[in-house]
Amino acid sequence: MIQKSYNTVTEAMADLTKRGYTHNFSIADGEDCIVCHAHEVKLSPNDFVIDEVYRFEGQTDPGDEMIVFAVASDKFKIKGIIVNAFGMYSDSISASLIEKLSIK
Repeated sequence: MIQKSYNTVTEAMADLTKRGYTHNFSIADGEDCIVCHAHEVKLSPNDFVIDEVYRFEGQTDPGDEMIVFAVASDKFKIKGIIVNAFGMYSDSISASLIEKLSIK
């Protein structure tokens, strides 16, 4: 797993995009998947791998705490980014997605 160092979420997203992670994914509300709305693709936890994870902690505001995931799917030939808050501002997600997205 490649691990770079970024100062901001924006910097991480820009570099990942340059490296081919061009699709924006979101965590599907109430479903066991991530979604790329632009291409109407849903990926279950078994359909993708997490290539890189970057965690950003807000210096003064807990609302600034974010995680950036670089994900790839060989099955769908797609690579992209998930940006999600963590802590009390995080999205509600299924147990299998929590397990898949857990930072080890």
